[in-house]
Amino acid sequence: MIHQRIAHVLYQLGVPLTARMITELAHSATGIDIHPGAKIGESFFVDHGTGVVIGETTVIGNRVRLYQAVTLGAKRFEQADDGSLVKGNARHPIVEDDVVIYAGATILGRITIGHGSVIGGNVWLTHSVPPDSCITQALVRSE
Repeated sequence: MIHQRIAHVLYQLGVPLTARMITELAHSATGIDIHPGAKIGESFFVDHGTGVVIGETTVIGNRVRLYQAVTLGAKRFEQADDGSLVKGNARHPIVEDDVVIYAGATILGRITIGHGSVIGGNVWLTHSVPPDSCITQALVRSE
């Protein structure tokens, strides 16, 4: 996290290449890919972080816990009239305070995960959830 916090300051100061180099050093050592533009609150915890990806415009509150292979990503880049990609728009999730996201969860788009929520393992989520939600995979029974 120290790498990301330093990189985030550099990113905000307009030095994105150096910021990205710092986060890539951390990525190569930990397997955790956090874009320097991501805003991350206090007491952030990643357990067994291999495969964690956190996108540029992600906002993470305080006391959030993530487990391995969690993706906080975008659904798409918007395109300009000339077909070029429009970067910098808010396109990644907002994760409010006291949220736990278990292994393999994929959360895409500018959606909000309400405070105190729990997102279960291997959940694919593209819509906002209210505070204190518990989102898990549906149980499918075969007879």
